[in-house]
Amino acid sequence: MALGLAGLYARAFRWHWLFPPAPPPPDIVPATMVGYMANNILPLRAGELVRVYMAARRLREANAMSATQAFWLAAATLVIERVLDSLAVVLILTVLVFITPVPTGVQWAAGVLLAVDIIGVTVLVTLARAPQLARRILARLTWRWPRIEQAALGMFETALRGLEGSRTPAHAIRIAAWTPIIWALPAAAAWAMLRAFHLELPFLAGWVVIAFVGIGISVPSAPGYLGVFHFAAKLALDVFGVAPSTALAYALIYHASAAVPITLVGWLYLVREHVSLGDVRRAPTPVT
Repeated sequence: MALGLAGLYARAFRWHWLFPPAPPPPDIVPATMVGYMANNILPLRAGELVRVYMAARRLREANAMSATQAFWLAAATLVIERVLDSLAVVLILTVLVFITPVPTGVQWAAGVLLAVDIIGVTVLVTLARAPQLARRILARLTWRWPRIEQAALGMFETALRGLEGSRTPAHAIRIAAWTPIIWALPAAAAWAMLRAFHLELPFLAGWVVIAFVGIGISVPSAPGYLGVFHFAAKLALDVFGVAPSTALAYALIYHASAAVPITLVGWLYLVREHVSLGDVRRAPTPVT
């Protein structure tokens, strides 16, 4: 449980460096914790929207930014984070293929995820390297509707600023340093739970668990990733010949050991920030 929470704090620290250096990003640990809490109680990974709302709220408080600017700036950094995480899962699975048997279905899922990542990276690189081309394309698509064109170009400029953090050398070094830590901590948590079950498996098993779970929860699903989390964790232990009943028990307890503390800590941050999840639903859309 401690390792799982430490992984989330590490993720918040890395997210901090995904923001552009000016204006300085605020403390976004609360946004991370509340967002993951919301993922545990809301379907379709709606907690990601909560994370963006919370981070944008902090940006507006700390800097002279409009709601639209703060929202799209935070959203741009979150997109980069999702791409980094997807690439990390694919990289881990690629290494695992050469070390341990990986089911064909998981390999295919990793291939699909890699294809999506390539598209995402291509779009991000195009925006960073050829912003004028992207502006012309966007203007050409919306020129018939002047108000929409103006709003779209404004959102584009703000989102473009969201790429500056990862392009800044000092930030990029810190992002690269935090990323292995972000994945090593949950791998250690998965392995610690294996030890708690008296399953004498190597530390490699922890990496297999988080890689399979990472693939499973990459698609929006039920609150708390119910079902897909357990199926993926059980499938990971099948690789090591663990009995199905034991593997299912492990999946249930491992999921609870992650979800319960995150939900509790996220709720405490929610209370401290004087915000409710209803505020996110009632918040005006950033394009109005």
